This record gives sequence, C-alpha cells and structure tokens, in this order.
Amino acid sequence: MFVGHYAAALAARAVEPRAPLWSYVLGCQAIDIAWSGLVLAGVEKASVDPSLPGSSLVLSYMPYTHGLPTAVLWSIAVGAGLMLLLKLPRRVGVILGLVVFSHWVLDFLVHRPDLPLLWNGPMVGLGLWNYPLPEQVLEMGLLALAGAAWGWRRGLEGQGWKAPLAFLSFLLFLQLVPMLSPLSEGRLSLGGSPLVAYLVTCIAAWMAEPTVAKA
Repeated sequence: MFVGHYAAALAARAVEPRAPLWSYVLGCQAIDIAWSGLVLAGVEKASVDPSLPGSSLVLSYMPYTHGLPTAVLWSIAVGAGLMLLLKLPRRVGVILGLVVFSHWVLDFLVHRPDLPLLWNGPMVGLGLWNYPLPEQVLEMGLLALAGAAWGWRRGLEGQGWKAPLAFLSFLLFLQLVPMLSPLSEGRLSLGGSPLVAYLVTCIAAWMAEPTVAKA
C-alpha cells in the first residue's frame, strides 16, 4: 500500500473540510514518515527481496512505528498536535487521529505478517502484497472513491475539479515510480526516497488547496 493511504486523507477532507488538505495528507503517512526517519537512523530495519511477488520490501523490525500500540500513540500525538497547531475543533482533531490510524489498518490488509501486535510480536498482516493485481485494484479503487468524494465536496463549496484531477494525477505518477525504478538496498534508498515522496506530496496537497475550505 502506497498511494492508497491517501484515500483516507481525501475521504476525511470530504467529511470534515475545516482542516487543510495538507494536514490530512501528512496524517495518513505520518507513521511512514517516522518509519523513514528511523530507517535512515538505523533504528528500524528493512531490506529488499526482488524475488517476492508484489512489494519487494522485507520489514524485519519496526516496533516504534508499525506496532499496534505505537500506531495508537502516533495517532493520538499527531491528531492532537495538528489540532493544537492549527487551532482546530476537537472533532477535527479526532478525525485527524483516525486518519493517522487508518495507515495501520490499511497496512494490515496488504502487509505480510510483519506488523507487531505488541512490542515485537506476534506479527500480523493479511498479505495482499502477495497478490499484486488484487492489491493494486484495492489501492486504486479506494483512491478513486475517495477522490470522487473530495471532488463532490469541492463542488458543494463552489470549487472546480482541476485541483482534484491534478493531485490525483500526481498520486498516480507516484504509484508508477517504484514500478519503473524499484528500491535498492541501503538506508538512503529505503528510508530517504520514500521520505522525499511523502514530503513532496504534502507540498502538492498544499498547492492543490492552499486555503481551508468553508465548513
């Protein structure tokens, strides 16, 4: 799961427009942003196995970001932090926290058993990565539905479709990049490349909607 995570951000923006789009985009990938940083620092561990079907990532140690208890803590911290930073109502903070936690839920669907239920086990994951076509259908389907909901909300707000189409096109491009240029071994590739993609996507979200929509 990569750009499929952004479906949660777009759906949340459609439901609750009082937070800026970039905050939802940041929230849905906050766990992976932290993971990228910890991989770069050598704290969490990942490698590449090109023989695997679908994603070639082997996620061998990531209790600080992708363990269920720590995912809950990240959700609370990021949701509350953005709520305070942006002076948002409590309801919006709760939705932001749920967007953060959606990352773990979607990862559970696609990851092989590498998500710790506690600190370092037992490991869970339904393994949809092993079936690339259904996984891609799920990912693109979620994104299409959420993108349509976002566009519908913008229509109610008297805004056009250009921004949603441009942002969704950008996400589609991001989805294609790993297929054309697969990850290689090394902290810089495994941690740095995704981190750049996540941060650039936040900037793209801000460019798509630089102001907060009217509730």
